[in-house]
Amino acid sequence: MEFYLEVISPEKVLISKQVSEVTVPAYEGDMTILAEHVNLVTFLRPGIMNEVSSSNQKRYFIEEGTVEFSRNKLLILTPSIIDVEKIDRSKISEQIKDLENKVLSQKNSDKQNFLYSQKIETLKNIT
Repeated sequence: MEFYLEVISPEKVLISKQVSEVTVPAYEGDMTILAEHVNLVTFLRPGIMNEVSSSNQKRYFIEEGTVEFSRNKLLILTPSIIDVEKIDRSKISEQIKDLENKVLSQKNSDKQNFLYSQKIETLKNIT
């Protein structure tokens, strides 16, 4: 069984398609959504979103946002989502170093440090 996935940024619709399974990085942990899932609203943390359809499987780096599932429609609102295959791996170590420096600056809230640490761990796992 499939359901409808729509990923929207403030500027445009980024993904709009039928899928059979989506795993999102929620604050509660990775959460897999299947057709007929119970209604839910939750927040995303930085991590990997895995999308499975009848024709393929794709992985995306997603920063943060919200997730809503209702009536077999999964709506994800996020400022950015990047296909893992299209990430420039030569720049990942530079991005990790920048994020680590931000964490060390001690000018961040606990929430911001959490988000930075999640981005760091996700980027390390992509390389």
